[in-house]
Amino acid sequence: MSQTVERQYPFWQRLLFSEMLLEKTRAKRVAYIGLMTALCIVANMFLEVKFADVQFSVTIFISMLTGMMIGPMYGFCAVFLGDLIGFIYNSWGFLYMPWVGLSVSFMALFSGLIVNGIKLNVKGGLYIKLALACLVAFFACTVAINSTGFYFYNKAAGFSTAVVEYVESRFGTGVSFFGYCCYRLLFKGQIFNSIFNFALVFLAVPVLNAVKPLGVKIK
Repeated sequence: MSQTVERQYPFWQRLLFSEMLLEKTRAKRVAYIGLMTALCIVANMFLEVKFADVQFSVTIFISMLTGMMIGPMYGFCAVFLGDLIGFIYNSWGFLYMPWVGLSVSFMALFSGLIVNGIKLNVKGGLYIKLALACLVAFFACTVAINSTGFYFYNKAAGFSTAVVEYVESRFGTGVSFFGYCCYRLLFKGQIFNSIFNFALVFLAVPVLNAVKPLGVKIK
């Protein structure tokens, strides 16, 4: 009775490509990378709404999916390029803030590493990895990178009256990093935007895997 032996790829290959792409031809790899890069650009150009330092979009979902689909490093580059081109297309008069692009790019990197790098041979293993990817995306990227960048930027520029009043009314102190995160995530609704995007991840990945003609294998 024959037994299929899973091929082991060097770490540097798994850092660049997803496991799915490593099993495909070079032409298909290029096609997938081009497709996901284009999707990142479209998402940043047309599928987001910005209000000052707050944005509502499906960028988190697209970024995480990109890392899972094409791999950590290529996903990072595709997402960063998508954010940059999206900003150039519709900056709405705001300054370019690199920590925004870095936060979603690292979402792709971490998601690619977690989903493709961790082997869980248990029932529901994929969902466990998706949950871990969402937690890392939220705390390491949305909070530690994105919110930190905006906190120090606004601290240097001067916090708005709305931020100061919100923090003072709830904590009775000046604007600390914790107070600013509460304002941005809760009052401005960024946590709800994150939850919506994470829900899309959990819904989309099994559907993509189930549509056989797409050839998607995220496991």
